Amino acid sequence: MNILGDLLRRYESGAASAAPPDDVEQHFDQVAQHAPQSSVAEGLAEAFRSDRTPPFPQMLANLFGRSNGPQRASILNQLLGAAGPGVLGQVLGGLGGGLFGSQRAPQVSPEQAEQVSPQQVQELAAHAQQKDPSIVDSVSRMYAQHPDVFKALGGAALAIAIGRIAQRERGGG
Repeated sequence: MNILGDLLRRYESGAASAAPPDDVEQHFDQVAQHAPQSSVAEGLAEAFRSDRTPPFPQMLANLFGRSNGPQRASILNQLLGAAGPGVLGQVLGGLGGGLFGSQRAPQVSPEQAEQVSPQQVQELAAHAQQKDPSIVDSVSRMYAQHPDVFKALGGAALAIAIGRIAQRERGGG
């Protein structure tokens, strides 16, 4: 645990996010394995909201493209819950009606989620975030359960996440 403490101190100041070290992925793996899942989720949310990373909808579209069917379905269900079923036709066009029928509160299956493109997810995420900014926290909690997928966002996002986890674990909020 002392090694983890030393590692967290390296990222706590935020300096590592400006120029993430080459081994940031390995550091993220170590932190994600040992830190409480709630701390990991908070770190991911910080990365999603940072002005040093792409906008949340773009990052989520990237993650969606790298996620498996159940993860994709979970993301879509969260986005639809935040944005409301009214955006289905607007964002998903004809596909939305064919996928979800006339259900009032649609639930997307993993098979249906495979038919949705990352671009459509990006549009849906933008709507969801505008309507309910806490969607970032919900998505972060889901990906905290699957931190290996989050690594696809690259060094800056990982360094920001580790920095926030470090602050939280060391009592900095």
